[in-house]
Amino acid sequence: MNMSGGRLDMAVSRDELTKLITNALSISPKRNFKQSVELILVLKDIDPKSQEAKVRETVFLPKDVGKEVRICVIAEGEMAIKAREAGTYKVLTKADLSSVDKKTAKKMASECDWILVRSDLMGLAGKILGPALGPRGKVPVPIPVNIELAALIERYRRAIYVRNKDQLQISCRIGTEDMNPSDIAENALAVISAVEAKLPNHDKNIGEVIVKTTMGPPVKIKIG
Repeated sequence: MNMSGGRLDMAVSRDELTKLITNALSISPKRNFKQSVELILVLKDIDPKSQEAKVRETVFLPKDVGKEVRICVIAEGEMAIKAREAGTYKVLTKADLSSVDKKTAKKMASECDWILVRSDLMGLAGKILGPALGPRGKVPVPIPVNIELAALIERYRRAIYVRNKDQLQISCRIGTEDMNPSDIAENALAVISAVEAKLPNHDKNIGEVIVKTTMGPPVKIKIG
C-alpha cells in the first residue's frame, strides 16, 4: 500500500479505529460473560457474486484475541508428541482419525477453531472431517513433517479465518471487551489490510467499518 502524507493508504487509520473501538466498549451494556469485539466491513462498488468479491483469507493477528483458540493436530509419532507438549486442545493419530464417525466429526468441527494436519494425512482428514468442516467455513490446514510445530501452533493461536459468501459484508472477532482498545485496533488493522489486498480497488472497496461487542450496539465509520 502507498504512503500518503506519512499515513498508510488504508480505508481507516489506527487512531480512528482506536476511537471507534473505545466508543463501542463504552456504550456496551455489561453482561455476566466476557463479550467478544467484532469487526464488520461493508464492501461497496463491487458485484457480490463476482469472484473478485470473494474473500477467503487466514489472518495472523499481532495480538491475542482474548479467548482460548482451540487447536487440533492430526499427526503421527514425534509430531503428535510435540503437539501434546505444546498444549493443543486435541491430538489425533491416524488410527484415531480413522475411527471418527459423523457425530464425532461434527463435534470436532464445532469445538476446534483450527485443525492442523500432517500433510500425508490430508486426504484422510478431508474425507472424514471435510463434510463437517465445510458448512462451518473451516478447512484442515496441511503442515509439513519437518515444521517447527510449537511456533506454528503459537501463530495459529492468533489466527482467524476471514470469509464472506455472496454478500458485501465481512464479519470477524478481533478481541474481547477486557482488552486494551489500541491492541484491538492493531488486530482490526491486520484484518482490514488483508481484506483490502484481496479486493480489486483495495481501500476504495470498503464503504463502512463497524465495531460492536457481542451484545452491544454497533458504531461505525462511513468511508467516502
